[in-house]
Amino acid sequence: MAKSDLVVGLDIGTTKICAVVGESSGKAVNIVGIGTSPSTGLRRGVVVNIEQTVQSIKRALEEAELMAGCEIRSVYAGIAGSHIKGFNSHGVIAVKGGEVIQKDVDRAIEAAKAVAIPLDREVIHTLPQEFIVDDQRGIVDPLGMAGVRLEVKVHIVTGAVTSAQNIVRSCHRAGLDVSNIVLESLASSKAVLSAEEREIGVALVDIGGGTTDLAIFSKDSIKHTSVLALGGNNLTNDIAFGLRTPMTSAEKIKIEHGCAMSELVTGDESIEVPSVGGRDSRAISKKVLADICEPRCEEILALVDQDLIKSGFKNNIAAGVVLTGGSSLISGMAELAEQIFDLPVRIGYPEQVGGLKDLVNSPIYATAVGLLMHGVDEEGTRTERPFRIRDDNVFNRILGRMRKWFTDIA
Repeated sequence: MAKSDLVVGLDIGTTKICAVVGESSGKAVNIVGIGTSPSTGLRRGVVVNIEQTVQSIKRALEEAELMAGCEIRSVYAGIAGSHIKGFNSHGVIAVKGGEVIQKDVDRAIEAAKAVAIPLDREVIHTLPQEFIVDDQRGIVDPLGMAGVRLEVKVHIVTGAVTSAQNIVRSCHRAGLDVSNIVLESLASSKAVLSAEEREIGVALVDIGGGTTDLAIFSKDSIKHTSVLALGGNNLTNDIAFGLRTPMTSAEKIKIEHGCAMSELVTGDESIEVPSVGGRDSRAISKKVLADICEPRCEEILALVDQDLIKSGFKNNIAAGVVLTGGSSLISGMAELAEQIFDLPVRIGYPEQVGGLKDLVNSPIYATAVGLLMHGVDEEGTRTERPFRIRDDNVFNRILGRMRKWFTDIA
């Protein structure tokens, strides 16, 4: 299979690293390979041990390459963590020729990006929300329109330079080129949200192992993004502490028997809980486990609800909330979310893919599949390599930008 036919999404998560290989044929994306590996080198979405992360990436890649029957050379990698910040900006320019051309659109977006960003942060995404031509609002594509004034509203996502560099370096040391870095909640939204939901207004809540990511969409554009440094690992810690059991056993108990609402547990069913220090296993009521799980699940969802209210867009999400990520599979999570958000809630599964889609039919793979779909879209439209953090030499990055400016002026 030719390298150009393949796109790979690499989800570098706190609990697992997942590589999904896809082949694009027209508008369809077919899954041809998948590989997963436990992740030990990350904490709350941020790389803390490069060597362990590299080894986990290599194991996931070997599995994906074997299944797809190909060699993986470049990937679209996800980024998350509490260092991610998103904000809205606005740019205005004068249209020189009376008709909006691509150069005008680029200038307007550059004007919107002209905001003070600390030196230790990097712009990861600049996402246009809408264009305004001579006070005519709600324009998606202004090219060819007549006007003298062009405005653009954008959502800018920034992240810590060092965190992004560590993701890129981990990939490089695993023998990979990073085609682009993509915000994980943005990637997940491509895999689990429908066009109708994005138009009416929807909130995506991706509850991963180390972080919980929020992305709000309305009128088919992104309005708000944020990352909460809490996730499924905090719940695992609570179970390990509350039941006095090893972390590996606590994780297994969470997946198999965890429940986010104690009122949903009926009867006197019990589970076997391994003890620490070689002691005998004990039988614990499922009700006790639910009593441990509920407060943490409630805390995570309540903090997300606070962020929804603070963003000012909670009243705009008529389609409700879509939960995805591994921790969304915990029994009762959707019911608890409906109570807290006071909105309709559903669990988001990866859609709009073919091939080996049964292998990725779980919220656990939403981010990896979304990264793959983002990559397919970008491969089809990109004419040049994007400005990326992988360019370690700051001087060369600035020089490259200056050359582009002079070319535009000429």
